[in-house]
Amino acid sequence: MHDVRQIAAAAGSLIAKTVHGIVTSIDPVNHAAKVAVQPEGVESGWLPVAALAAGDIRIARLPNIGEHVLLVPVEGDAEHMQINAFQYDTVVTPPVSPRTGKAAQAGELLIMAGCGAPPSSNQSGGGSQSAGAATQNAPWWHMTSQGLYSGAGQTTEALTNTGVSWKTGGVTMTLSASGLAVTGGKITSDQDVLAAGISLKSHIHTNGNNGNNTGAPVA
Repeated sequence: MHDVRQIAAAAGSLIAKTVHGIVTSIDPVNHAAKVAVQPEGVESGWLPVAALAAGDIRIARLPNIGEHVLLVPVEGDAEHMQINAFQYDTVVTPPVSPRTGKAAQAGELLIMAGCGAPPSSNQSGGGSQSAGAATQNAPWWHMTSQGLYSGAGQTTEALTNTGVSWKTGGVTMTLSASGLAVTGGKITSDQDVLAAGISLKSHIHTNGNNGNNTGAPVA
């Protein structure tokens, strides 16, 4: 008669387990990827990549070649795996927010593009490996408990409970309860501007000395 523990161990060995993989190929049309299953390094077939949202709102985000992922067997079947999560490691680390100069803290959400593709293969010996060149001026988006911040290159936006501000280079525009303020630049428009129904382009001034109008503004 077999020991119960032996039976349990044998049954457990037949059930596929969650394992790690390194992405080797991607298929954007079918939102799928091939991976080198770890630690053996055997390449899989095409595996579905779990979607962040796949209903009325759809979010597509495929892993890069060389990215470390988590493979989950569907119903315990090693022949039917799904790429279910993406992972940081000692080489590919979390991004740093241009707003705070730190990685995303607990309770925050940071999205950054252009961070540089991860290595295409592991490097033995514990040496470091370049994660690729980041895309200059790529956009980013950072939500914190204080506000929502975003930017691309020299342009940034900040949305807080006191207002919204935009900055491009040395020009800043701020919308708050006090009104709209622009500093460091000028406002230009190819259309007329009205203030209290009075045209800035064609208004005239009255000469208080003789009652005659001075005429429209001169550019």
